[in-house]
Amino acid sequence: MNHRPRKRFGQNFLHDPGVIGRIVASIAARPGDRLVEIGPGLGALTRELLPLVGAMDVVELDRDLIPKLQAACTGGELRVHSADALKFDFCTLAEDAPLRVVGNLPYNISTPLLFHLLEQSRCIRDMHFMLQKEVVDRLAAQPGTSDYGRLGIMVQYHCRVERLFTVPPGAFYPPPKVYSAIVRLVPHEHPPVEVQSVQTLSQVVAQAFSQRRKTLRNTLKPLVAGSEIEALGIDPGRRPETLTLAEFALLTNAVHAKLK
Repeated sequence: MNHRPRKRFGQNFLHDPGVIGRIVASIAARPGDRLVEIGPGLGALTRELLPLVGAMDVVELDRDLIPKLQAACTGGELRVHSADALKFDFCTLAEDAPLRVVGNLPYNISTPLLFHLLEQSRCIRDMHFMLQKEVVDRLAAQPGTSDYGRLGIMVQYHCRVERLFTVPPGAFYPPPKVYSAIVRLVPHEHPPVEVQSVQTLSQVVAQAFSQRRKTLRNTLKPLVAGSEIEALGIDPGRRPETLTLAEFALLTNAVHAKLK
Protein backbone atom coordinates (compact mmCIF):
# COMPACT_ATOMS: atom_id res chain seq x y z
CA MET A 1 0.00 0.00 0.00
CA ASN A 2 1.73 3.18 -1.18
CA HIS A 3 -0.82 5.61 0.21
CA ARG A 4 -1.59 6.18 3.86
CA PRO A 5 -5.39 6.08 4.31
CA ARG A 6 -6.76 9.39 5.56
CA LYS A 7 -9.31 9.30 8.36
CA ARG A 8 -10.76 12.69 7.39
CA PHE A 9 -11.75 11.24 4.01
CA GLY A 10 -13.09 8.07 5.60
CA GLN A 11 -10.68 5.97 3.54
CA ASN A 12 -10.76 2.17 3.85
CA PHE A 13 -9.30 0.62 0.72
CA LEU A 14 -10.81 -2.58 -0.63
CA HIS A 15 -8.15 -5.20 -1.43
CA ASP A 16 -9.81 -8.66 -1.25
CA PRO A 17 -9.82 -10.13 -4.82
CA GLY A 18 -12.77 -12.40 -4.07
CA VAL A 19 -14.95 -9.51 -2.86
CA ILE A 20 -13.84 -7.33 -5.77
CA GLY A 21 -14.80 -10.11 -8.19
CA ARG A 22 -18.25 -10.52 -6.63
CA ILE A 23 -18.93 -6.77 -6.83
CA VAL A 24 -17.83 -6.60 -10.48
CA ALA A 25 -20.02 -9.62 -11.31
CA SER A 26 -22.99 -7.99 -9.56
CA ILE A 27 -22.58 -4.78 -11.55
CA ALA A 28 -22.31 -6.73 -14.83
CA ALA A 29 -20.95 -3.73 -16.74
CA ARG A 30 -21.08 -3.78 -20.56
CA PRO A 31 -19.51 -1.67 -23.33
CA GLY A 32 -21.49 1.51 -23.73
CA ASP A 33 -22.58 1.67 -20.09
CA ARG A 34 -22.24 5.18 -18.67
CA LEU A 35 -20.35 4.09 -15.56
CA VAL A 36 -19.48 6.54 -12.76
CA GLU A 37 -17.48 5.54 -9.70
CA ILE A 38 -17.52 7.60 -6.51
CA GLY A 39 -14.34 7.53 -4.44
CA PRO A 40 -12.26 5.12 -6.55
CA GLY A 41 -9.31 5.39 -4.16
CA LEU A 42 -6.38 3.38 -5.51
CA GLY A 43 -8.54 1.79 -8.21
CA ALA A 44 -9.33 -1.69 -6.83
CA LEU A 45 -12.72 -1.67 -8.59
CA THR A 46 -11.77 0.79 -11.32
CA ARG A 47 -9.04 -1.48 -12.71
CA GLU A 48 -11.59 -4.27 -13.17
CA LEU A 49 -14.48 -2.17 -14.47
CA LEU A 50 -12.67 0.11 -16.93
CA PRO A 51 -11.76 -2.63 -19.47
CA LEU A 52 -15.38 -3.85 -19.43
CA VAL A 53 -16.84 -0.49 -20.49
CA GLY A 54 -13.91 1.10 -22.36
CA ALA A 55 -14.45 4.54 -20.75
CA MET A 56 -15.76 5.68 -17.39
CA ASP A 57 -15.92 8.68 -15.07
CA VAL A 58 -14.67 8.76 -11.49
CA VAL A 59 -15.21 11.40 -8.79
CA GLU A 60 -12.35 11.61 -6.28
CA LEU A 61 -11.91 14.16 -3.48
CA ASP A 62 -8.34 13.26 -2.43
CA ARG A 63 -6.12 14.95 -5.04
CA ASP A 64 -3.05 13.00 -3.91
CA LEU A 65 -4.70 9.79 -5.07
CA ILE A 66 -5.44 10.92 -8.61
CA PRO A 67 -1.96 10.40 -10.17
CA LYS A 68 -1.73 6.94 -8.59
CA LEU A 69 -5.21 6.10 -9.81
CA GLN A 70 -4.44 7.20 -13.37
CA ALA A 71 -1.20 5.20 -13.38
CA ALA A 72 -2.95 2.06 -12.13
CA CYS A 73 -5.96 2.20 -14.49
CA THR A 74 -4.83 1.88 -18.08
CA GLY A 75 -7.50 -0.40 -19.53
CA GLY A 76 -9.48 2.37 -21.20
CA GLU A 77 -10.35 6.07 -21.06
CA LEU A 78 -10.53 7.20 -17.44
CA ARG A 79 -12.12 10.63 -16.93
CA VAL A 80 -11.22 11.89 -13.47
CA HIS A 81 -13.24 14.59 -11.74
CA SER A 82 -11.43 16.07 -8.75
CA ALA A 83 -14.50 17.05 -6.74
CA ASP A 84 -16.61 16.53 -3.65
CA ALA A 85 -19.31 13.98 -4.52
CA LEU A 86 -21.69 15.70 -2.08
CA LYS A 87 -21.65 18.78 -4.32
CA PHE A 88 -21.14 17.15 -7.71
CA ASP A 89 -23.81 17.40 -10.42
CA PHE A 90 -23.90 13.82 -11.66
CA CYS A 91 -26.54 14.50 -14.30
CA THR A 92 -23.98 16.51 -16.30
CA LEU A 93 -22.32 13.16 -17.10
CA ALA A 94 -25.50 11.57 -18.49
CA GLU A 95 -25.06 12.88 -22.01
CA ASP A 96 -26.41 9.97 -24.05
CA ALA A 97 -27.44 7.33 -21.51
CA PRO A 98 -28.54 7.07 -17.86
CA LEU A 99 -25.74 6.62 -15.36
CA ARG A 100 -24.67 3.46 -13.60
CA VAL A 101 -23.18 4.70 -10.32
CA VAL A 102 -20.87 2.54 -8.20
CA GLY A 103 -18.68 3.11 -5.18
CA ASN A 104 -17.26 2.11 -1.84
CA LEU A 105 -18.84 5.04 -0.02
CA PRO A 106 -17.14 6.58 3.02
CA TYR A 107 -19.22 5.76 6.09
CA ASN A 108 -19.09 9.33 7.39
CA ILE A 109 -20.94 10.77 4.37
CA SER A 110 -22.98 7.83 3.09
CA THR A 111 -26.43 9.05 4.19
CA PRO A 112 -26.17 12.65 2.88
CA LEU A 113 -24.59 11.31 -0.31
CA LEU A 114 -27.50 8.92 -0.86
CA PHE A 115 -29.98 11.79 -0.48
CA HIS A 116 -27.89 13.88 -2.90
CA LEU A 117 -28.06 11.07 -5.47
CA LEU A 118 -31.79 10.55 -4.95
CA GLU A 119 -32.30 14.17 -6.01
CA GLN A 120 -30.65 13.23 -9.31
CA SER A 121 -32.26 9.81 -9.76
CA ARG A 122 -33.92 10.99 -13.00
CA CYS A 123 -30.60 10.47 -14.80
CA ILE A 124 -29.51 7.27 -13.01
CA ARG A 125 -30.15 3.72 -14.24
CA ASP A 126 -28.87 1.92 -11.16
CA MET A 127 -26.46 2.20 -8.23
CA HIS A 128 -24.21 -0.40 -6.60
CA PHE A 129 -22.70 0.66 -3.32
CA MET A 130 -20.55 -0.70 -0.54
CA LEU A 131 -21.97 0.72 2.68
CA GLN A 132 -21.83 0.03 6.37
CA LYS A 133 -23.99 -3.06 6.98
CA GLU A 134 -26.18 -1.12 9.41
CA VAL A 135 -26.96 1.42 6.67
CA VAL A 136 -27.92 -1.33 4.20
CA ASP A 137 -30.14 -2.87 6.90
CA ARG A 138 -31.91 0.48 7.19
CA LEU A 139 -32.24 0.88 3.41
CA ALA A 140 -33.93 -2.51 3.03
CA ALA A 141 -35.95 -2.43 6.28
CA GLN A 142 -39.66 -3.19 6.27
CA PRO A 143 -42.41 -1.73 8.51
CA GLY A 144 -42.49 -3.07 12.04
CA THR A 145 -38.74 -3.52 12.36
CA SER A 146 -36.29 -1.52 14.45
CA ASP A 147 -34.23 -0.57 11.35
CA TYR A 148 -37.23 0.97 9.56
CA GLY A 149 -37.09 4.75 9.43
CA ARG A 150 -36.65 7.90 7.36
CA LEU A 151 -33.70 6.68 5.29
CA GLY A 152 -35.36 3.44 4.18
CA ILE A 153 -38.72 5.06 3.45
CA MET A 154 -37.25 7.83 1.30
CA VAL A 155 -34.92 5.51 -0.58
CA GLN A 156 -37.70 2.96 -1.16
CA TYR A 157 -39.93 5.73 -2.52
CA HIS A 158 -37.29 6.48 -5.15
CA CYS A 159 -35.71 3.05 -5.72
CA ARG A 160 -36.04 -0.69 -5.60
CA VAL A 161 -33.62 -1.85 -2.91
CA GLU A 162 -31.79 -5.17 -3.28
CA ARG A 163 -29.35 -6.30 -0.63
CA LEU A 164 -26.64 -8.41 -2.28
CA PHE A 165 -24.01 -9.68 0.21
CA THR A 166 -22.05 -8.87 3.36
CA VAL A 167 -18.34 -7.97 3.37
CA PRO A 168 -16.09 -8.61 6.42
CA PRO A 169 -13.71 -5.96 7.82
CA GLY A 170 -10.66 -7.92 6.65
CA ALA A 171 -11.47 -7.13 3.01
CA PHE A 172 -10.22 -3.57 3.61
CA TYR A 173 -7.07 -1.73 4.58
CA PRO A 174 -7.24 -0.52 7.24
CA PRO A 175 -10.00 -2.87 8.42
CA PRO A 176 -13.01 -0.92 9.70
CA LYS A 177 -14.59 -1.81 13.02
CA VAL A 178 -17.87 -2.80 11.36
CA TYR A 179 -19.12 -5.13 8.65
CA SER A 180 -20.04 -3.74 5.25
CA ALA A 181 -22.62 -4.82 2.68
CA ILE A 182 -23.27 -4.40 -1.03
CA VAL A 183 -26.63 -2.98 -2.09
CA ARG A 184 -28.23 -2.44 -5.49
CA LEU A 185 -30.57 0.55 -5.89
CA VAL A 186 -32.67 0.80 -9.05
CA PRO A 187 -34.70 4.03 -9.48
CA HIS A 188 -38.38 3.35 -10.13
CA GLU A 189 -39.70 4.25 -13.54
CA HIS A 190 -42.86 5.30 -11.69
CA PRO A 191 -42.96 5.82 -7.90
CA PRO A 192 -44.70 2.97 -6.02
CA VAL A 193 -47.09 5.45 -4.35
CA GLU A 194 -48.53 8.78 -5.45
CA VAL A 195 -47.60 11.85 -3.43
CA GLN A 196 -48.40 15.45 -4.25
CA SER A 197 -44.98 16.60 -3.07
CA VAL A 198 -41.79 14.65 -2.39
CA GLN A 199 -40.64 17.53 -0.21
CA THR A 200 -43.77 17.18 1.94
CA LEU A 201 -43.23 13.39 2.15
CA SER A 202 -39.74 14.04 3.46
CA GLN A 203 -41.10 16.56 5.96
CA VAL A 204 -43.83 14.20 7.22
CA VAL A 205 -41.47 11.24 7.57
CA ALA A 206 -38.81 13.31 9.33
CA GLN A 207 -41.42 14.71 11.74
CA ALA A 208 -42.91 11.27 12.40
CA PHE A 209 -39.52 9.81 13.33
CA SER A 210 -38.32 12.84 15.29
CA GLN A 211 -39.37 10.90 18.41
CA ARG A 212 -39.83 7.39 17.11
CA ARG A 213 -41.09 5.92 20.41
CA LYS A 214 -44.02 8.33 20.48
CA THR A 215 -47.30 7.91 18.62
CA LEU A 216 -48.32 9.64 15.42
CA ARG A 217 -50.81 11.72 17.39
CA ASN A 218 -47.91 13.29 19.30
CA THR A 219 -45.15 13.47 16.70
CA LEU A 220 -47.31 14.76 13.84
CA LYS A 221 -49.21 17.29 15.95
CA PRO A 222 -47.42 20.26 14.30
CA LEU A 223 -48.60 19.07 10.87
CA VAL A 224 -51.90 17.22 11.25
CA ALA A 225 -54.40 16.55 14.06
CA GLY A 226 -55.11 13.12 15.45
CA SER A 227 -58.72 13.31 14.21
CA GLU A 228 -57.46 14.01 10.67
CA ILE A 229 -55.12 11.03 10.86
CA GLU A 230 -58.02 8.84 11.98
CA ALA A 231 -60.15 10.12 9.09
CA LEU A 232 -57.55 8.63 6.72
CA GLY A 233 -58.12 5.19 8.25
CA ILE A 234 -54.90 5.28 10.24
CA ASP A 235 -54.89 4.81 13.99
CA PRO A 236 -53.19 7.92 15.47
CA GLY A 237 -52.07 5.76 18.40
CA ARG A 238 -49.66 3.83 16.17
CA ARG A 239 -45.92 4.42 16.17
CA PRO A 240 -44.25 5.61 12.95
CA GLU A 241 -42.24 2.42 12.36
CA THR A 242 -45.49 0.47 11.84
CA LEU A 243 -46.66 2.53 8.84
CA THR A 244 -46.24 1.40 5.26
CA LEU A 245 -45.01 3.69 2.50
CA ALA A 246 -48.60 3.82 1.19
CA GLU A 247 -49.83 5.07 4.57
CA PHE A 248 -47.13 7.73 4.68
CA ALA A 249 -48.32 8.78 1.21
CA LEU A 250 -51.86 9.22 2.57
CA LEU A 251 -50.55 11.39 5.41
CA THR A 252 -48.35 13.36 3.02
CA ASN A 253 -51.19 14.23 0.67
CA ALA A 254 -53.39 15.30 3.60
CA VAL A 255 -50.64 17.55 4.97
CA HIS A 256 -49.87 18.94 1.51
CA ALA A 257 -53.55 19.84 1.00
CA LYS A 258 -53.46 21.82 4.27
CA LEU A 259 -50.28 23.63 3.30
CA LYS A 260 -51.64 24.86 -0.02
